[in-house]
Amino acid sequence: MSTTLLLVRHGQTVWHAENRYAGISDIDLTDTGRTQAEALGRWAAAHPVDAIWTSPLSRAVATAEPACQALGLTSQSEPHLRECDFGVLEGRTLAEFEAEDPEWAAAYRADPVEHSFPGAEDPLAAAARGVRALRDIAASHPGERVLVVAHNTLLRLVLCTLLSIPVGEYRRVLPRLRNAAISELRMNPDGSAALLSLNVPCETDVPVAL
Repeated sequence: MSTTLLLVRHGQTVWHAENRYAGISDIDLTDTGRTQAEALGRWAAAHPVDAIWTSPLSRAVATAEPACQALGLTSQSEPHLRECDFGVLEGRTLAEFEAEDPEWAAAYRADPVEHSFPGAEDPLAAAARGVRALRDIAASHPGERVLVVAHNTLLRLVLCTLLSIPVGEYRRVLPRLRNAAISELRMNPDGSAALLSLNVPCETDVPVAL
């Protein structure tokens, strides 16, 4: 029996408002991020789910909290849903890094998997742990609808892996997941997946273009 996973990137954070890489750093939501979380809570009240899973990072937990309150659920934490470690880019912008090392930045833009940032987590390893986490969650909730709140880069790596898209293309194929938008993924018992919708804002059921 297939499971419906409703994948959500957390709300806006202080660093993301400035386009800084947050990664494994535990950064708070902005007022805008909290407003996005509240909108997700209203969406959950109108589109109930059976369970809520989150990354252990506080920005994901805080984004899920209004949905938990709306449905009377307690979120469950999955450590493998944490964001990628961006190494030297933690807390910095790509422009700042590019000014320091333009050649590495150019190589990263060309292939962010082959040329990830110095000190960063291997993107393929991050993709593998994220895929494993989603498959485990799906196996725990056969036939159910599950809200999963995680992170922009991790979810894009996972989607490429599950949909047989070259992982090195994730920045081109999936430029970004919008904060608190819904992407619906059907997980089948054999571990395969189908993407049913992408980046649907939680205030409406009408999909928007990337």
